[in-house]
Amino acid sequence: MMKKTLLLLFMGLLAFGLHAQTAKIKFKTETIDYGQVERGGDGVRTFEFTNIGDAPLVISDVKSSCGCTIPKKPEQPIGPGETGSIEVKYDTNRPVGPFRKAITVSSNADTPTKVLKIKGELVEGAK
Repeated sequence: MMKKTLLLLFMGLLAFGLHAQTAKIKFKTETIDYGQVERGGDGVRTFEFTNIGDAPLVISDVKSSCGCTIPKKPEQPIGPGETGSIEVKYDTNRPVGPFRKAITVSSNADTPTKVLKIKGELVEGAK
């Protein structure tokens, strides 16, 4: 009798776990290529995403790999089926040459950590 009760309890918990709601994040792109950017030019780009899950998506933290890149996360939860964005500002007043930076996104999604990338090349402007 005890085994039967435990088995029923286990099956009930398993069934509940299978129906748990989850947030799922899908980015339009996980890498933004700036191409060639003039030194001192516009360094702002936007990563767009959609919550393809069935629970609200909460972006808890967004960090960059260096101080030259400043990410800005959404402050409000993103509902199921809704879209959101993460703005990234790269400091273009740096030495000319190629750059590659990573932005780490932490959330309550089924994949709680996602790494986004920006890349490009700073060039001197026209004289």
